[in-house]
Amino acid sequence: MKFAKKMTCALTLSVMTLLPVVSGQVFAAPVAASAQKATTSLVQQLSGLQRFTADFEQTTKVATNNKPLQKKGLTGQHMNQTFKGSMKVERPGKFYWETTSPAKQTIVTTGKEVWIYDPDLQQAVRQSLDDQVANTPALLLSGNTNQIMQSYRVTQPDRTKLYFTLFPKQQDGAFQSLTISFGANKAPNLMVLQDSLGQTTYVRFSNIKMNATIPASVFKFEPPKGTDIIDQ
Repeated sequence: MKFAKKMTCALTLSVMTLLPVVSGQVFAAPVAASAQKATTSLVQQLSGLQRFTADFEQTTKVATNNKPLQKKGLTGQHMNQTFKGSMKVERPGKFYWETTSPAKQTIVTTGKEVWIYDPDLQQAVRQSLDDQVANTPALLLSGNTNQIMQSYRVTQPDRTKLYFTLFPKQQDGAFQSLTISFGANKAPNLMVLQDSLGQTTYVRFSNIKMNATIPASVFKFEPPKGTDIIDQ
């Protein structure tokens, strides 16, 4: 079980939000922000996000002509399955992600380690929250904003709109690009992730609450009695 795959908690803007603005019969091409301004703007958005709770809906889609995936035996059902659940974030480094449908799974970070719990398998995977895990897309919301410039090349395709596309500086990462969109309340409402296998994962957030109190117990995990613990 690979954490990056489990956490491919979808992250990109829908194509509609990325299209140029149409005015009459004239296409007004968006003006991109400079790299420095894009990074500064993203850091400002994330810095105001000390705590964040939301429900999520995650869908992964793959081009049908993607031969490498076919070799791996993935079916259309796997490629287009939708997952639903809830998530909670508290900076720095605390993250809770619970999938409730179609199967249950819980991912919890305490700031030092990551737990991935599958109740159906009675199995819990424990990992150190090292740099590789900390730079996965789903943990971007709970990570240290000072590390963004070190880990990602940040772009803002339209300087007048609050969506950003990030490209990891390490080419061996779990994804090729990540787009994050912020709504009117400056809260993340959509993330879109594109990986090297041709998969595009969309994660939409709803019932969003900004900076509400989150009980400390949320970010603590004790494996139920009888759970098989795997250290990685």
